[in-house]
Amino acid sequence: MSPCRLRGVYAGHVSFYAPFSKSQLTCFVPGTRRTWWRRGNVVCRLLNRLVMNICGVQWIQRLSDRIEAEPEEWRLQFAYVAAIAVPLLCAFGASPLLAFLDQANIAMLFLLSVVIVAVFFGRGPAIVSTIVSVAAFDFGFVPPRFSFGVSDLQYLVTFAVMSVVGLLIAQLTSRLRFEANLSASRESESRALYEFARDLSGALQTEQIVDVSLAVISRTFDVHGLILLPDADGRLREAPCSSVQASGAPRLGVMDLGLAQWSYDHAKPAGIGADFMPSSEQAFIPLVSPMRTRGVLVLRPVSANGTQTLRQSSQVRSFAALVAIALERQHYIDVAQEVTVHMESERLRNSLLSALSHDIRTPLTSLVGLSESLTRSKPPLAPHQMELALALNEGAMRMTDLTSTILEMARIQSGKVQLNLQWQYLEEVVGSALRACKPALERHVVHTNLASDLPLVQFDAVLVERVLCNLVENAAKYTPTGSHITIAAQVAFDFLEVDVRDSGPGFPKGREDEVFGKFVRGDPESALPGVGLGLSMCRAIIEAHRGTICASNLGHGGARVLFTLPLGTPPFVPEAEDALEVQGVLDV
Repeated sequence: MSPCRLRGVYAGHVSFYAPFSKSQLTCFVPGTRRTWWRRGNVVCRLLNRLVMNICGVQWIQRLSDRIEAEPEEWRLQFAYVAAIAVPLLCAFGASPLLAFLDQANIAMLFLLSVVIVAVFFGRGPAIVSTIVSVAAFDFGFVPPRFSFGVSDLQYLVTFAVMSVVGLLIAQLTSRLRFEANLSASRESESRALYEFARDLSGALQTEQIVDVSLAVISRTFDVHGLILLPDADGRLREAPCSSVQASGAPRLGVMDLGLAQWSYDHAKPAGIGADFMPSSEQAFIPLVSPMRTRGVLVLRPVSANGTQTLRQSSQVRSFAALVAIALERQHYIDVAQEVTVHMESERLRNSLLSALSHDIRTPLTSLVGLSESLTRSKPPLAPHQMELALALNEGAMRMTDLTSTILEMARIQSGKVQLNLQWQYLEEVVGSALRACKPALERHVVHTNLASDLPLVQFDAVLVERVLCNLVENAAKYTPTGSHITIAAQVAFDFLEVDVRDSGPGFPKGREDEVFGKFVRGDPESALPGVGLGLSMCRAIIEAHRGTICASNLGHGGARVLFTLPLGTPPFVPEAEDALEVQGVLDV
């Protein structure tokens, strides 16, 4: 049987162990764990036999089991027994000294016993010790002795003073003891938090953070732990961890997963010690970081002590906050690494495209010139030869346009293009863009809805016209014959909003932002010509103007692309001219 100790007894008091293996009895003297009698000593054997004969081994066995099962109750009982025993021992010790000491000095000895009880056992036992001390002093040292009678009423004042002083000593000593214990507890908590934060600072991956967190929390609070992290859809999944931590992790049922999801969605604790579902066998603590909730910490107590800790301790929340901060730090490290890799890949891709485009531009120019010469040769080519020459010229022109687009986009994104910013009206650029796209709009209906009070805006007319041409041509390319295309513009706060929409099938759902990537098409399997650089070029031009561009689908069907240009402060115009309202229907 394992030793069962009366907990709460400090150094300097008797610690009693009662293991009975092979009829052995081991006793410990005050303030030490070393045995008083050696095993095999004649005195020890005689004492063992005497104890077994008087009390019986079974009775001692039951007493030991009861102490082990209810340590708190036995510690409290021992404290009050000591509170009664200490004044009585003081009375027996002071009786032989009555001839040498005055009654006032003996009263001081009883007050000293009250102080000792208050220091080691607290306020309640100290109050009991005060009452016993006054009674023992009256019974053994105040005439007539060995009775509670009083021959002189002045002793009543002495008893009252002893009681008040004893109670004050009990209160002050208890408060001092409480504050000392509180300070020690706070120091222990601060040290544990510091060591935990230091361990987390060295974790460089999510798995390491989870392993360190579960190991420390399980060891500190006597619990089994599990960390759940959200996926891309916000559903909680078990975080990756080492096999050691996974072996002790609590197993979650459907109800437990539902509680964990509720705790994550509402950023509130659930289960043990919480207002929501306190009857659960586990505690669900959300990992709330400064920006968002990073997951849920699930704790299952191993013992009753762990359950009590989860219900009362705020230190668990402090540990959870450190875990959340560590997870958020790791998240931003991953984001920074992804952004760095993306930027580097974009830079390398732009450099490669720029180099390739520049190298193939010269032979393409020669190819265009030769194909045009073939179509204009004298005498004329045969019909089938002319058809081949025209196809060659058309392909060469398409490759030349693509090469120019790639070069221009690479220059814009690298910041090497100087924008020709001029103050001008948007209506003029819209009109020139529609004229340039006239062949592509032959089978569509174009509407313009430009506000009559549009101000002057500073932008590069050539590049913004390129943006409008790309958007209108895309709308015409991906919509059926006879569909409507609308160009609208209005002022919104400090920006000019330009809206191009159509009545076609719209963008693929959920990919509205992806269509602005390089070489990305709405329908990768489409037979329509194009390489997916038009919208990417539009974004590069608009962002160079410090504007924004976005794509969306209309509720009734169709696609919409909206871009903005900053208004700024236009120059003063001496004679204001009425701007023409370009609004109507243009059937090309």
